[in-house]
Amino acid sequence: MIEKVIAHIDNEQKKSADRLLDFLRIPSVSTDPQRKSDVARCAAWVLDFFKGCDIQAALVETAGHPAIIADTGPADGDHPTILIYGHYDVQPTGDAKLWDAPAFEPAIRNGNIYARGAADDKGQILTHMLAAQAWKKIAGKLPIRVKFLIEGEEEIGSPHLGDLIEKHRDRLTCDYVAISDTAKLDDGSPAITYGTKGLVYKEIRVFGPRQDLHSGSFGGTVENPGNALAAIIHSLKDADHRVTIPGFYDDVRPVSDEERAAFAKLPFDEGDYQKMCG
Repeated sequence: MIEKVIAHIDNEQKKSADRLLDFLRIPSVSTDPQRKSDVARCAAWVLDFFKGCDIQAALVETAGHPAIIADTGPADGDHPTILIYGHYDVQPTGDAKLWDAPAFEPAIRNGNIYARGAADDKGQILTHMLAAQAWKKIAGKLPIRVKFLIEGEEEIGSPHLGDLIEKHRDRLTCDYVAISDTAKLDDGSPAITYGTKGLVYKEIRVFGPRQDLHSGSFGGTVENPGNALAAIIHSLKDADHRVTIPGFYDDVRPVSDEERAAFAKLPFDEGDYQKMCG
């Protein structure tokens, strides 16, 4: 059966690419209040996709932008349930002068699609959506149960995702989660990302004198708040670039020898990496 599904995907490649272009044309910038209606329109586009291929789906409102929960339904036999996470919102375009073409007018050059969201995250999530559609079309059902959680606030830190998951935990119950928001190793090398670094946001406020102080009269006696802040930031890491916050690494699993050996086999070029970083 999988050969028939793959053949269908190959035959539908042009149509699928056109659907991606339509998806990319929607300026779903979650950080811009003026784009709120566009974000809602993009959520509706995702919902309509699932409904169009007979996959149960619902639009779930949050205190911010809506999310879509979809479910392909139970599979025959004892098979796991996979939850695929992704997001339909995109980053702002930034300086339009830096774009070779308008950000929401997809351009195809040398086989690549250029548009805001093409690689983060509309391209990735649509890949899974199209795969589910192909199975439904050819086989009538999927070999395993697949659920989707596609939100519209990832680019603003997913402020309402936690509440959404708690509220709909029964609908989202699964055995495994696949995050459809990662990258390939390079243009020709697929990659499976099985671990990511977290983020910790902190705000530091340093209070100093109520006014600027003349260095000739007060220098050396009153701490400069800028220097104090620099010292605080500097103290967060040691000379080996390890975080010095107590307990920071308590729950971090050490990299095994097998993993290090696998990493060493990857086609990584430090010179290319340095060029990419400038």
